[in-house]
Amino acid sequence: MKKLTAVCLAAMILPIAASCGSREDPGKNLLKSEEEERRTVNLFGPMEKSSPDAENVARNAFDTTIMMAEEQLNVKVEYRTYTAENYQEKTYDEVLIDRVNNHMDDLYLLNPDTIQLLGSEGKLEDLSGLECAENLREVVKAANTVDGKLAAVPQEVVAYGLFVNNDMFEQYHLELPGTPEELLECCRVFQENGIETPIGANRWWLENFVFAQAYADLYNGGNTEAEIEALNCGESKYSDYMRPGFEFLQKLIDCGYIDAEAAYKSEAIEGEGPDFLAQKTPIVMAYWGAANTDTAYGNPDFELKVIGFPSSRGPMPVVSMTGYGIGADAEHLEDAMDVLEVILSDEALKLYTETNKVISPSKNVEVDCIPALKPLNDRIQENAYVLGSNAGMKVEQWGNTCLIVRELLNGATVDECMEEFDRLQEEALSQ
Repeated sequence: MKKLTAVCLAAMILPIAASCGSREDPGKNLLKSEEEERRTVNLFGPMEKSSPDAENVARNAFDTTIMMAEEQLNVKVEYRTYTAENYQEKTYDEVLIDRVNNHMDDLYLLNPDTIQLLGSEGKLEDLSGLECAENLREVVKAANTVDGKLAAVPQEVVAYGLFVNNDMFEQYHLELPGTPEELLECCRVFQENGIETPIGANRWWLENFVFAQAYADLYNGGNTEAEIEALNCGESKYSDYMRPGFEFLQKLIDCGYIDAEAAYKSEAIEGEGPDFLAQKTPIVMAYWGAANTDTAYGNPDFELKVIGFPSSRGPMPVVSMTGYGIGADAEHLEDAMDVLEVILSDEALKLYTETNKVISPSKNVEVDCIPALKPLNDRIQENAYVLGSNAGMKVEQWGNTCLIVRELLNGATVDECMEEFDRLQEEALSQ
């Protein structure tokens, strides 16, 4: 009966459509023609286009830059979205890699590990020829260049730091720590005064302690390219760089300054956030943007300060970044390049940066940060930082270090963790 009804409805519509066809409005024909001429660029990412009334400021800022591109280029950017329920057990990265390999989209939002993987396989277009690439900070170029090609460019540089309750530091007459030894002393004083676990941690961001100590000299000693080349050819070992950071983490665990069991299970901010905001824990770690929003740490009942992670060279910001890349075999390659040219222009990045209060990838665009972020921003402006992700290193950094830190939290020894770095390096050299 349903099929019959559908057939009948179709039969009723056809003659009506046919009779209207002879008197079709010329204006409608023109509109249809314009729509057909409007080109499409397909963007794959972990987000949908936000509604006009959405409260997500970051999404609205991105959408606004996309609208700029659509208006200037007369293109339509179609959002193709990853959702966990659609892909079940597959991660975003797994789905993205599959889509790039099968040329399913044009533009992609890429995590650091996929930038390195797909860039090394020649699956991403070289973006170094874009005009906007000339304005990029050196840190952006270094992090996202693979085999001499700029594989991806972000709309913001993500800097991680220690978020500290400055009121609690002043209460116990403590200076904000800059070195590992100074942080250990602060934790000792806090613990002696009844603060059982001075550092709130989660299973994702403890690797920042490692990066700050491992690469403080590599990125700030004036010999960066030579040291990375030595790692890539096997003359130097990643494990030698990583060992001090892992030994420091182990000491924090042994002294009870970090709860390894809780950290192993905790999601970022959700696990340690409530105790930090309740002033039970004086120190946590997070990314720059977490200080700007009321949903994280942007409105505490105490004086918040964000500083770098302890290192031999003082407080050290750890910088990581995602990036927008284009498939080398993209169907709409030229239009996709034009879209990136617009959304990564200084004009668009200024809008994006001012809206989100983040660090711009362009050296021409500065952010007026809130007072809490000034200590971290001052170090970045001094060009004192380390990279947590660097596509120019043959061993992927961010994801691998995170997983190996989790093994430490789960009871692995420092030596066992270093053996895993050696294994990864041998595997990378053999390819």
